[in-house]
Amino acid sequence: MKTALTSLTLAAAALLSGCDLLGIESPEKIAAVKEADGKAIGGACRHASRAIEDCYALNPKAQRAAVFTGWREMDEYMRENKLEGITPQVAKGPAAGKGEAEVEEKPAAKDVAKAGAAKPAAAPAAAKPKT
Repeated sequence: MKTALTSLTLAAAALLSGCDLLGIESPEKIAAVKEADGKAIGGACRHASRAIEDCYALNPKAQRAAVFTGWREMDEYMRENKLEGITPQVAKGPAAGKGEAEVEEKPAAKDVAKAGAAKPAAAPAAAKPKT
């Protein structure tokens, strides 16, 4: 009885040791995923014509070595195949991730009046408080 229980326990341990269905990830698997994510981020930054420093600033949680490796590999690939980078469609700073958009620079009212293009619009009337 004791040997049957021991052999059953060993068989169950052997079957479950290689099972990924338990949701337990090994440290090696986590490291490999982080490495692959960093390389993907670096490659995407290079394809978007971003400097490596901008890429680091936009992705502070990514592994710098992996980001650099991905950026360098994409740079080599783009040079070999004579590919041009694309223009990024999102803001460059980390503030854009917080919902702030880039602000277009508008010419000052003096510059517009001097150019004779248009007169500055009058300031809107202030709202009256409710009484």
